[in-house]
This record gives sequence, structure tokens and C-alpha cells, in this order.
Amino acid sequence: MTDQSGGKCIKELAERYNNPVFFQNDPVLFPRHFFELFLKGKATLQDVEIAGIVASYLAWGRRELIIRDCRRAFDEMGWQPYDYVRKGLYKSEAQSLHRTIKWSDFARICSNLREYYSRCTTLEKADVTSIRERIFGQKADPRATNKKIHLFLRWMVRNDGIVDLGIWRETSPADLIIPMDVHVHRSALMLGITKRKSNDIITAVEITKYLSKLFPGDPCKGDYALFAHAVSNIKINR
Repeated sequence: MTDQSGGKCIKELAERYNNPVFFQNDPVLFPRHFFELFLKGKATLQDVEIAGIVASYLAWGRRELIIRDCRRAFDEMGWQPYDYVRKGLYKSEAQSLHRTIKWSDFARICSNLREYYSRCTTLEKADVTSIRERIFGQKADPRATNKKIHLFLRWMVRNDGIVDLGIWRETSPADLIIPMDVHVHRSALMLGITKRKSNDIITAVEITKYLSKLFPGDPCKGDYALFAHAVSNIKINR
């Protein structure tokens, strides 16, 4: 295929897979649950943000296990994330919550959120570095893709009313970076979007720039095409 026809196929995949039917067992379910309560006046912005932080942090591995362990986390919170964070009484044990993530890691994130919300009302004011270091408690790494954080940002910012929530209105979808893991990177290589073999932020930005040409002002819509390719190995030649 030509570059033009390859781009057309990516657009078609993005349109098809930007659909809730493909995300019925996906961690986005958890922030969406609180977002729907928020729209009814039964949850706060902070509930939605905390749900997004927890679900994105656990978004690693098989989806059925991610869903199971997200439910464990929200059961611990009594399905009231903001109240749980503010109270400061966290389950902090060495046992696993999800894969190598321990309950003590979960407690640390809750404590960091409590400290953050004592000074700010929304995580929209925090940049990627702040979320990585001050919320997730991870060391600085200027080359990291920060996939989980960019997934969280996509949920909060993209506002087409389909899968993503769009609850933040001061941040533009045009400024998002693709949430890239090894599967998305492999898809981008196979589709000819990038030739870079390094799974790093430079590659993520390169992929995002390509997608911004196909989806002006909303490059992360292309994430749905890369998702489709990763899970179904759909072949698109360029």
C-alpha cells in the first residue's frame, strides 16, 4: 500500500476500535464508573482522578488480572477513593496487590495523593514528571515512556464522549503523547510509523507526531488503531 492508503487504514481502525464494546474488560472501567457518578453529582472530580491513577498504575499484564486486582483495590477503598485517601488509613502490607506491585506501594501512592490534595484541588495541575515522582514515587528517568501516566492523561483529557472521559478541560488533546508499551511499539514498527527500536519517550513522541497528521488536534485517537493491531495482529502495509 501507499503511505496514503496506510494512513486510511489506520484511520479506519481507530474509528472502529474507539468503541466501548472493546473496553468492557479494561481498566478504564474504573474511572468511568466514578465519572458517571460525578455526572450525577454522586462523586467528586478527585474520585475520578484517584480511580484513574490507581487503575492506570495497575494497568500492566493480562487484562482479566488487571480488572481483578483493580477491584481488590477499590474494595479496600470502600468504593470511595477520595474519602479513603483523605483518611490516611491505608492497607500497607508486603503481600502482592498486582504482580510485583505490593499493597505497600498502593499505600505509598495514596499517601502521596493525600499530600498533593492538601495543596491542590486537581491533578490537572501536575505534569508527567510530577505524577511520576510525587505520586507514583518513581525515580526520574528522562527517557521513560511513562505509559501508565500517558494512559491516565488520555482518559482524563480526550473528550469525544466515547471511551475516554474528557473530564479535564484546561488541557488540550493535541498535547497528549501516545501511551506506549512494548506492544504498541511493536505495532508502530510493523506499520512503518517508526523505525526506532528503542522503547523510549523519543519514539513515543515520533509516533505521536505521525498520528497528529492523521488525527489533527487529537493524535491519541490513533492509539485505538495501534491497540487493534496489537491485540488482533491486523496487517496494514505502508
